Amino acid sequence: MQRAFGVGRVSFKAPPSPNAPPALDELYQEGAAKIRLPKVYSDMAEAALINTSGGLTGGDIMNWRVDLHANTKAVISTQACEKIYRASEDTARVTNDLVVGENAELHWLPQETILFNEASLTRKLHVELAPSARFVGVEAIILGRQAMGEQVESAFFKDSWRVHRGGKLLHADELSLSGSVAELSRNAAVLNGARAFASLLFVAPEDQEVLNARARTLQCEQDRAVTALSAFNGKLVGRVAAADGFALRQALIPLLSGLREGYSLPKLWNL
Repeated sequence: MQRAFGVGRVSFKAPPSPNAPPALDELYQEGAAKIRLPKVYSDMAEAALINTSGGLTGGDIMNWRVDLHANTKAVISTQACEKIYRASEDTARVTNDLVVGENAELHWLPQETILFNEASLTRKLHVELAPSARFVGVEAIILGRQAMGEQVESAFFKDSWRVHRGGKLLHADELSLSGSVAELSRNAAVLNGARAFASLLFVAPEDQEVLNARARTLQCEQDRAVTALSAFNGKLVGRVAAADGFALRQALIPLLSGLREGYSLPKLWNL
């Protein structure tokens, strides 16, 4: 059966002048993976990742890599939500490799991934940070679009995060949903009926008290979303569960804006 395959790589180097955005160092596109570079007016470069196949199903493979050289800043997003369709066999595989150099700052902000009924997705996120690097990352999942009447009764989703700083493991996260996802998500210890959820990570060379204060400042309650933040071991970790995709994004926007310290979200994120 015909399968989608894509490889995309982008890297940035130090800007040619102060207050200018980083300069493009490498751009590689293969297969269904495309990368676009919107014009920016700050010291942070921007790249939008595009899967031209229109979605993923079992057996599809997408590999992305982002490299930031020393003293560069960049935000990486996606053109749209990634759709994971029903898989008749095998699983879709997505690998994201991110490398952030000294005094560099990467904001990894893909839009939501939508799982359809009987979808199958295995995704890996590998991040290598220099000791002085900064990182903001989010991955969000929507279990079917409520406005379209979509129900996800069963699916397979495995998400693996590994983040190293200075060559040492800083953060490891394994998330897995399989089988009767509808029944599992109703469990109070899992999603308590929520249809959308997200994982957040913020890493910076700051004192633990600064991270603790930031977690307290960002902690908020919303009618249709629940947010939990914890700061420890030089990182801030967050989970968000929401009634639907719209409520999830409403909760994520202020959180990400706060973590990004004055940088506006990519226009692709506008509701």
